[in-house]
Amino acid sequence: MLLVLITGMPVILCNMLLQSLMSVWCIRFYIKRFHQKEGMLYGVLALFGIIIIVLVGNLLQIMLWGILFLWLGEFSSLQEAVYHSGVNFATLGYGDIVMSTKWKLLGPLEAVNGALMIGLSGASMLAVLQHHIRKQLGNLK
Repeated sequence: MLLVLITGMPVILCNMLLQSLMSVWCIRFYIKRFHQKEGMLYGVLALFGIIIIVLVGNLLQIMLWGILFLWLGEFSSLQEAVYHSGVNFATLGYGDIVMSTKWKLLGPLEAVNGALMIGLSGASMLAVLQHHIRKQLGNLK
């Protein structure tokens, strides 16, 4: 079990760093392009941009786990490793592909990581939406 934690923790830490970078990128994207803009169209475009940034970040994190699984020899192709990673990261838990007993605990470890990172992604999107709503309400006064 310790080997699994030692193997999985660097990936979790890399994902936390990647998610932090993407969250900061979301804030910078919004401030640079939409902070002073008015109207519904700008709100939609801002939120759409944030969703794209967050999605790319989450897909990169899934890819990182998939590369680890491939490197450990659990899968014969990157596609299969990334598929399994995506199922874990999204906490779907299909169970159609199962890793070996030695590395099986990486699945729940990735699921916890994914739940946290997807939650932070949602928070980034919500922050932009709330700011835009507050800005619109301020204009009504």
